[in-house]
Amino acid sequence: MIAAAGYQHIRMYDLNSNNPNPVVNYDGISKNVTAVGFHEDGKWMYTGGEDACARIWDLRSRNLQCQRIFQVNAPINCVTLHPNQGELIVGDQTGAIHVWDLKTDHNEQLIPDPDASIQSVSIDADASYMAAVNNKGMCYVWTLSGGSGEEHTQLLPKTKIQAHKRYALKCKFSPDSTLLATTSADQSVNIWRTTDFSLKCNLALKNSTLTEQVQKRWVWDCAWSSDSQYLVTASSDNMARLWAVEQAEVKREYSGHQKAVICLAFNDCPPT
Repeated sequence: MIAAAGYQHIRMYDLNSNNPNPVVNYDGISKNVTAVGFHEDGKWMYTGGEDACARIWDLRSRNLQCQRIFQVNAPINCVTLHPNQGELIVGDQTGAIHVWDLKTDHNEQLIPDPDASIQSVSIDADASYMAAVNNKGMCYVWTLSGGSGEEHTQLLPKTKIQAHKRYALKCKFSPDSTLLATTSADQSVNIWRTTDFSLKCNLALKNSTLTEQVQKRWVWDCAWSSDSQYLVTASSDNMARLWAVEQAEVKREYSGHQKAVICLAFNDCPPT
Protein backbone atom coordinates (compact mmCIF):
# COMPACT_ATOMS: atom_id res chain seq x y z
CA MET A 1 0.00 0.00 0.00
CA ILE A 2 1.02 3.59 -0.53
CA ALA A 3 -0.51 6.56 1.30
CA ALA A 4 -0.80 9.96 -0.38
CA ALA A 5 -1.76 12.85 1.86
CA GLY A 6 -2.84 16.37 0.97
CA TYR A 7 -5.55 18.89 1.76
CA GLN A 8 -8.19 17.30 4.03
CA HIS A 9 -7.57 13.79 2.66
CA ILE A 10 -5.37 10.72 3.04
CA ARG A 11 -5.82 8.25 0.21
CA MET A 12 -4.50 4.71 0.22
CA TYR A 13 -3.60 2.89 -3.00
CA ASP A 14 -2.96 -0.80 -3.57
CA LEU A 15 0.36 -1.22 -5.40
CA ASN A 16 -0.45 -4.81 -6.40
CA SER A 17 -3.64 -3.80 -8.18
CA ASN A 18 -4.29 -2.28 -11.60
CA ASN A 19 -6.96 -0.10 -10.00
CA PRO A 20 -5.82 3.55 -10.34
CA ASN A 21 -8.36 4.71 -7.75
CA PRO A 22 -7.78 4.81 -3.99
CA VAL A 23 -8.97 1.71 -2.15
CA VAL A 24 -9.36 3.66 1.12
CA ASN A 25 -10.11 7.35 1.60
CA TYR A 26 -9.55 8.73 5.10
CA ASP A 27 -11.48 11.93 5.76
CA GLY A 28 -12.30 14.05 8.78
CA ILE A 29 -9.21 16.28 8.55
CA SER A 30 -9.76 20.01 8.33
CA LYS A 31 -6.49 21.29 6.81
CA ASN A 32 -3.31 20.17 5.05
CA VAL A 33 -1.62 16.92 6.06
CA THR A 34 2.10 17.62 6.41
CA ALA A 35 3.45 14.23 7.55
CA VAL A 36 2.54 10.59 6.98
CA GLY A 37 4.28 7.30 7.82
CA PHE A 38 3.77 3.66 8.75
CA HIS A 39 4.53 1.40 11.70
CA GLU A 40 7.24 -1.04 10.56
CA ASP A 41 4.81 -3.98 10.60
CA GLY A 42 2.15 -2.04 8.72
CA LYS A 43 -0.35 -2.28 11.58
CA TRP A 44 -1.04 1.43 11.73
CA MET A 45 -0.31 4.73 10.06
CA TYR A 46 0.54 8.07 11.64
CA THR A 47 -0.11 11.56 10.28
CA GLY A 48 0.35 15.16 11.33
CA GLY A 49 -1.12 18.32 9.92
CA GLU A 50 -1.87 22.00 9.99
CA ASP A 51 -4.94 21.33 12.15
CA ALA A 52 -2.46 20.90 15.07
CA CYS A 53 -3.22 17.18 15.42
CA ALA A 54 -1.11 14.04 15.16
CA ARG A 55 -3.22 10.98 14.43
CA ILE A 56 -2.94 7.19 14.62
CA TRP A 57 -4.97 5.22 12.05
CA ASP A 58 -5.47 1.48 12.63
CA LEU A 59 -5.02 -0.14 9.22
CA ARG A 60 -6.47 -3.44 10.42
CA SER A 61 -9.82 -1.88 11.24
CA ARG A 62 -12.65 -1.37 8.77
CA ASN A 63 -13.53 1.77 10.68
CA LEU A 64 -12.05 4.63 8.66
CA GLN A 65 -12.13 7.03 11.58
CA CYS A 66 -8.95 7.97 13.40
CA GLN A 67 -8.34 5.83 16.50
CA ARG A 68 -6.15 8.22 18.49
CA ILE A 69 -5.50 11.96 18.34
CA PHE A 70 -2.70 13.98 19.94
CA GLN A 71 -3.58 17.69 20.03
CA VAL A 72 -0.90 20.38 20.17
CA ASN A 73 -1.15 24.16 20.14
CA ALA A 74 0.07 24.98 16.64
CA PRO A 75 0.21 23.58 13.10
CA ILE A 76 2.46 20.52 12.86
CA ASN A 77 5.39 20.59 10.43
CA CYS A 78 6.87 17.14 10.98
CA VAL A 79 6.27 13.79 12.69
CA THR A 80 8.97 11.15 13.22
CA LEU A 81 8.53 7.61 14.53
CA HIS A 82 11.15 6.51 17.07
CA PRO A 83 13.03 3.33 16.03
CA ASN A 84 11.38 1.58 19.01
CA GLN A 85 8.07 1.99 17.09
CA GLY A 86 6.39 3.17 20.29
CA GLU A 87 6.95 6.94 20.41
CA LEU A 88 6.12 9.73 18.00
CA ILE A 89 8.18 12.92 17.86
CA VAL A 90 6.08 15.90 16.73
CA GLY A 91 7.50 19.29 15.71
CA ASP A 92 5.26 22.35 15.44
CA GLN A 93 5.34 25.96 14.25
CA THR A 94 5.71 27.48 17.73
CA GLY A 95 9.08 25.76 18.17
CA ALA A 96 7.83 22.92 20.37
CA ILE A 97 8.93 19.29 20.06
CA HIS A 98 6.52 16.80 21.62
CA VAL A 99 7.46 13.23 22.54
CA TRP A 100 4.25 11.15 22.58
CA ASP A 101 4.53 7.68 24.14
CA LEU A 102 1.92 5.60 22.35
CA LYS A 103 1.93 2.83 24.98
CA THR A 104 1.15 5.02 27.99
CA ASP A 105 -0.15 8.22 26.31
CA HIS A 106 2.52 10.08 28.32
CA ASN A 107 3.97 13.12 26.54
CA GLU A 108 6.79 15.55 27.15
CA GLN A 109 7.54 18.87 25.49
CA LEU A 110 10.81 20.58 24.54
CA ILE A 111 11.09 24.16 23.27
CA PRO A 112 14.68 24.84 22.16
CA ASP A 113 13.71 28.27 20.75
CA PRO A 114 10.20 29.68 21.34
CA ASP A 115 10.57 32.15 18.47
CA ALA A 116 11.39 29.61 15.75
CA SER A 117 9.40 26.96 13.89
CA ILE A 118 10.59 23.34 14.03
CA GLN A 119 10.96 22.22 10.42
CA SER A 120 12.31 18.67 10.74
CA VAL A 121 13.23 16.06 13.36
CA SER A 122 15.40 12.97 12.87
CA ILE A 123 16.51 10.07 15.09
CA ASP A 124 19.46 7.93 14.09
CA ALA A 125 19.06 4.18 13.54
CA ASP A 126 20.83 3.35 16.80
CA ALA A 127 18.48 5.68 18.73
CA SER A 128 21.55 7.40 20.16
CA TYR A 129 20.81 10.92 18.91
CA MET A 130 17.88 13.10 17.96
CA ALA A 131 18.33 16.22 15.83
CA ALA A 132 15.92 19.04 15.00
CA VAL A 133 16.28 22.06 12.72
CA ASN A 134 14.32 25.31 12.69
CA ASN A 135 13.59 28.25 10.41
CA LYS A 136 16.50 30.22 11.86
CA GLY A 137 19.00 27.70 10.51
CA MET A 138 19.73 26.23 13.93
CA CYS A 139 20.27 22.51 14.53
CA TYR A 140 19.73 21.10 18.03
CA VAL A 141 21.03 17.67 19.04
CA TRP A 142 20.07 15.50 22.01
CA THR A 143 21.46 12.20 23.25
CA LEU A 144 18.78 9.56 23.88
CA SER A 145 18.49 6.98 26.62
CA GLY A 146 15.77 4.59 27.73
CA GLY A 147 12.88 4.04 25.36
CA SER A 148 12.65 0.27 25.83
CA GLY A 149 9.95 -1.66 27.65
CA GLU A 150 7.86 0.67 29.79
CA GLU A 151 10.64 3.27 30.10
CA HIS A 152 10.14 6.63 28.40
CA THR A 153 12.87 7.97 26.16
CA GLN A 154 15.00 10.52 28.00
CA LEU A 155 16.54 13.40 26.03
CA LEU A 156 19.69 15.15 27.20
CA PRO A 157 20.88 18.27 25.33
CA LYS A 158 24.08 17.49 23.43
CA THR A 159 24.86 20.53 21.30
CA LYS A 160 23.41 23.25 19.12
CA ILE A 161 24.84 24.33 15.76
CA GLN A 162 24.25 27.35 13.55
CA ALA A 163 23.86 24.90 10.68
CA HIS A 164 22.81 27.46 8.04
CA LYS A 165 22.43 31.22 7.72
CA ARG A 166 18.91 30.87 6.32
CA TYR A 167 15.93 28.55 6.81
CA ALA A 168 16.92 24.98 7.63
CA LEU A 169 14.44 22.64 5.98
CA LYS A 170 15.37 19.02 6.71
CA CYS A 171 17.75 16.94 8.84
CA LYS A 172 18.57 13.26 8.23
CA PHE A 173 21.00 10.89 9.96
CA SER A 174 22.92 8.48 7.75
CA PRO A 175 22.02 4.76 8.07
CA ASP A 176 25.35 4.02 9.79
CA SER A 177 24.69 6.87 12.30
CA THR A 178 28.06 8.51 11.60
CA LEU A 179 26.77 11.56 9.70
CA LEU A 180 23.94 14.09 9.84
CA ALA A 181 22.75 16.00 6.77
CA THR A 182 20.96 19.37 7.05
CA THR A 183 19.31 21.04 4.05
CA SER A 184 18.51 24.70 3.71
CA ALA A 185 17.14 27.69 1.85
CA ASP A 186 20.76 28.76 1.40
CA GLN A 187 20.93 26.37 -1.60
CA SER A 188 23.21 23.86 0.12
CA VAL A 189 23.46 20.77 2.31
CA ASN A 190 25.85 20.53 5.25
CA ILE A 191 27.19 17.17 6.41
CA TRP A 192 28.10 16.87 10.12
CA ARG A 193 30.12 14.17 11.87
CA THR A 194 28.20 12.64 14.79
CA THR A 195 31.41 12.00 16.74
CA ASP A 196 31.67 15.69 17.64
CA PHE A 197 29.11 17.35 15.29
CA SER A 198 31.85 19.19 13.44
CA LEU A 199 31.32 20.09 9.78
CA LYS A 200 32.58 17.42 7.39
CA CYS A 201 31.65 19.10 4.11
CA ASN A 202 29.27 21.43 2.32
CA LEU A 203 27.36 20.16 -0.71
CA ALA A 204 26.70 23.12 -3.01
CA LEU A 205 26.86 23.89 -6.72
CA LYS A 206 29.95 26.05 -7.10
CA ASN A 207 29.86 26.97 -10.79
CA SER A 208 26.44 28.55 -11.33
CA THR A 209 26.44 32.04 -12.85
CA LEU A 210 22.67 32.47 -13.01
CA THR A 211 21.69 34.43 -9.92
CA GLU A 212 17.96 33.89 -10.46
CA GLN A 213 18.43 30.14 -10.78
CA VAL A 214 20.59 29.99 -7.66
CA GLN A 215 17.96 31.82 -5.63
CA LYS A 216 15.45 29.12 -6.59
CA ARG A 217 17.70 26.31 -5.46
CA TRP A 218 16.30 25.74 -1.96
CA VAL A 219 17.22 22.19 -0.96
CA TRP A 220 13.94 20.88 0.44
CA ASP A 221 14.72 17.25 1.17
CA CYS A 222 17.42 14.60 1.10
CA ALA A 223 17.80 10.83 1.41
CA TRP A 224 20.84 8.68 2.17
CA SER A 225 22.02 5.61 0.31
CA SER A 226 22.07 2.42 2.37
CA ASP A 227 25.90 2.49 2.58
CA SER A 228 25.91 6.15 3.79
CA GLN A 229 28.25 7.11 0.91
CA TYR A 230 25.75 8.99 -1.25
CA LEU A 231 23.00 11.54 -0.72
CA VAL A 232 20.09 12.36 -3.02
CA THR A 233 18.68 15.90 -2.79
CA ALA A 234 15.48 17.61 -3.96
CA SER A 235 15.64 21.28 -4.96
CA SER A 236 13.48 24.20 -6.01
CA ASP A 237 15.28 24.40 -9.35
CA ASN A 238 13.22 21.38 -10.51
CA MET A 239 16.14 18.97 -10.04
CA ALA A 240 17.08 15.95 -7.96
CA ARG A 241 20.80 15.27 -7.55
CA LEU A 242 22.98 12.36 -6.48
CA TRP A 243 26.02 13.45 -4.43
CA ALA A 244 29.14 11.50 -3.49
CA VAL A 245 29.57 12.68 0.09
CA GLU A 246 33.29 11.94 0.48
CA GLN A 247 34.14 13.96 -2.65
CA ALA A 248 31.37 16.54 -2.02
CA GLU A 249 30.44 16.50 -5.70
CA VAL A 250 27.45 15.79 -7.91
CA LYS A 251 27.54 12.40 -9.64
CA ARG A 252 24.22 12.61 -11.44
CA GLU A 253 21.38 15.06 -12.04
CA TYR A 254 17.76 14.03 -12.57
CA SER A 255 15.71 16.46 -14.67
CA GLY A 256 12.21 16.40 -16.09
CA HIS A 257 10.11 18.11 -13.43
CA GLN A 258 8.57 21.41 -14.48
CA LYS A 259 8.29 22.74 -10.94
CA ALA A 260 10.13 22.50 -7.64
CA VAL A 261 11.01 19.06 -6.26
CA ILE A 262 10.24 19.32 -2.55
CA CYS A 263 10.33 15.73 -1.26
CA LEU A 264 11.80 12.38 -2.18
CA ALA A 265 12.46 8.85 -0.97
CA PHE A 266 15.35 6.61 -1.98
CA ASN A 267 15.72 2.84 -1.67
CA ASP A 268 18.86 1.16 -3.00
CA CYS A 269 18.60 -2.01 -0.93
CA PRO A 270 18.45 -5.19 -3.05
CA PRO A 271 15.12 -7.04 -2.90
CA THR A 272 15.01 -9.96 -0.47
